[in-house]
Amino acid sequence: MDYGIPVTLDLPFGDAVERVRAALAEQGFGILTEIDVRATLKAKLGEEIEDYLILGACNPALAHRALQADRRIGLLLPCNVVVRATDGHAVVEVMDPQLMVRVTEQPALEAVADEAAARLRAALNSLAG
Repeated sequence: MDYGIPVTLDLPFGDAVERVRAALAEQGFGILTEIDVRATLKAKLGEEIEDYLILGACNPALAHRALQADRRIGLLLPCNVVVRATDGHAVVEVMDPQLMVRVTEQPALEAVADEAAARLRAALNSLAG
């Protein structure tokens, strides 16, 4: 099962993070959580990995619609967006919102997942273009 929508950017990690935040904001997503995986693994385990950031993105109107359809959907919210460094580039991956429909088997979530996916793809397309 494919669960992500990726794009590779010819940008340094820090620049990619800034552009991702702006692109998400243009599509109505705010950042609720931010996990610096690199710093966490270094601090907790003494392990080194590449720059790796997980952003918990949320579009309040879409989240509300999803919660109206299924109160348990909060287990799958927010939409996770990963920005990671690789070979002088940055990879940006967003969780495919269609997972909400596949996992829950709730047809009432299809329209919400479709709109969320369209907005996230628009954000990724703006980064690539």
